[in-house]
Amino acid sequence: QVQLVESGGRLVQVGGSLTLSCAASGLTFSSYMMGWFRQALGKEREFVASISWSGGSTYYADSVKGRFTISRDNAKNTVYLQMNSLNSEDTAVYYCAAERGPVRQYSSTNSYRYWGQGTQVAVSA
Repeated sequence: QVQLVESGGRLVQVGGSLTLSCAASGLTFSSYMMGWFRQALGKEREFVASISWSGGSTYYADSVKGRFTISRDNAKNTVYLQMNSLNSEDTAVYYCAAERGPVRQYSSTNSYRYWGQGTQVAVSA
């Protein structure tokens, strides 16, 4: 059974930094593309970042490019999202997602089969 467990979400001040983690189990982690998505209250879930199985390719939403960094440690079956220069628009529940093999439409929620339960990030002034 595949499980994705996010952690690291909390209340942080505007301009602050935070690192989210997603621990995966029940899958051959190094064969999966991993993604981070987020969903703000009353809004649709949106793409944040994704990383290829090897970590050699990364992709970002324009809204987070230059501020967020996605990385993975295949030895630990974990993917990370380092978030810097946080602002109020980053407030959301952040979800980890996984799909086996190359994913062409990496920014689409429909491209990922497995999802975590989410972790709340709240950015306050």
